[in-house]
Amino acid sequence: MARMLGFGQPFGGVMQTAFVVEDVRASIAHFQKDCAAGPFFLLDHFLGPDQFYRGAPSNADVTIAMGFIGHMQVELIQPLDGNPSVYRETIEKSGYGFHHFGIAYEDVEAELPGYLARGYKLAFKAAVPTGGSVAYLEGGNAAAPGFLELIPATPGMDAHFTAMWQASQGWDGADPVRPFI
Repeated sequence: MARMLGFGQPFGGVMQTAFVVEDVRASIAHFQKDCAAGPFFLLDHFLGPDQFYRGAPSNADVTIAMGFIGHMQVELIQPLDGNPSVYRETIEKSGYGFHHFGIAYEDVEAELPGYLARGYKLAFKAAVPTGGSVAYLEGGNAAAPGFLELIPATPGMDAHFTAMWQASQGWDGADPVRPFI
């Protein structure tokens, strides 16, 4: 049996679906009203340290909101500047909408070579506050939409995301937008 994260998703499986959005608050309202997601946890500015986009240092500022629909985390990402990024690239290529699937691994660095060997290319990498670095991959399968994000499933990340998921259990609609945990 696969090891599970605290919010019920297996390591190595899709635990997050992410969208790049024009207006994060309007998108939160949509997911709450039309998809029964919530509450959402909002981080007004995220300038992750050690960002690398297409192999060069990067500095893209985004607003991030996260909430749950069942065991699936939904991430909404609104770019706040015009700096080159995987988010701006998606908007320019196909507009707002689906961006990536997030897959949790205990050791992202150990998993990267296998993805690269299967034809994926590293498009973006950045350190995250809960430890480790996320890696956005593209390619590998022409039929796959968007990017894959490899997410470091550190104890801090698991606790952080599990607390968000727990807030969604039996959520009564109160405090629909909360500060990031």
